[in-house]
Amino acid sequence: MKVGVLTGGGDCPGLNAVIRSVVRKGVQEYAYEFIGFKDGWRGAVEGDTVPLGIPAVRGILPRGGTILGSSRTNPFKLENGVRRIKENLAKYEVDALVAIGGEDTLGVAAKLYDEYGIPCVGVPKTIDNDLSATDYTFGFDTAVGIATEAIDRLHTTAESHMRVLVVEVMGRHAGWIALHSGLAGGANVILIPEQRFDVDQVCAWVASRFKASYAPIVCVAEGAMPKDGELVLKDATTDSFGHVRLSGVGEWLAKEIEARTGKEARTTVLGHIQRGGTPSAFDRWLATRFGLHAIDAVRDGDFGKMVALQGTDIVRVPIAEATAKLKTVDPALYEEAGVFFG
Repeated sequence: MKVGVLTGGGDCPGLNAVIRSVVRKGVQEYAYEFIGFKDGWRGAVEGDTVPLGIPAVRGILPRGGTILGSSRTNPFKLENGVRRIKENLAKYEVDALVAIGGEDTLGVAAKLYDEYGIPCVGVPKTIDNDLSATDYTFGFDTAVGIATEAIDRLHTTAESHMRVLVVEVMGRHAGWIALHSGLAGGANVILIPEQRFDVDQVCAWVASRFKASYAPIVCVAEGAMPKDGELVLKDATTDSFGHVRLSGVGEWLAKEIEARTGKEARTTVLGHIQRGGTPSAFDRWLATRFGLHAIDAVRDGDFGKMVALQGTDIVRVPIAEATAKLKTVDPALYEEAGVFFG
């Protein structure tokens, strides 16, 4: 059997660990051949490939990013995109595809399997941790660790200058990174997309901290919105999956806080720093286990499935089911954090 592997969407710590474990187990235990499609679905559409064998995956476990490259290509938005994928799979004699990605990449895989019979197995990847059916996605733990360290460092600057520091973290529709890093880093306000925020209340929390002679840290997800406002956008253009570029809510909020409280406020946008660098031990462990179980699904012919972490077990769930809705922060979890606000 010959298996194709691709990584789509945003880069993420742990992608290389998946590639490594898929190839190692596939070659050593099942004598499979592997081929990598470069830059996600773009490579599958254009036939841009790279050979994958054990020598190619040596030493990549601790590396961030992906040796295969990535893109936000949507084959359903390209002329004859699906036909070209099928032709390239036939050309390279590929019997199955392992697609590693988030909601968009796996959404494509689900449709290719359900509607066109292309044999796909999915592996969930996103730093946002917003894929349903899995307790955690790899990349999330690393992103939270990076954001937490940033908040830790910003505390000292905030206290030295007695100013408000607003930390903007990633999180388009789900506030998992903001919630986890905000709690772990001791942020005094945490704002997430699931709960619209009241700017006056935020300012009241900020003022409360200053009364106690402490400088506040506000941790805000890029997709958070004020009650009486709209989503703050970097620009209005969209990618091939219809997503606009977020970022800017931190800067907007800092200006509002400064204008309403008279306290100096600065913004730090972590952006792609959260995606980069060496994956944490947990993400290496999880990504490796996902890869091992993904190639087992290929061996079993159990296509149209995604591997998922439930408790400590790796299980298989339909890709379509896993991507049907996003996993967002439960209001009760957010309410727990409220005791530390202000």
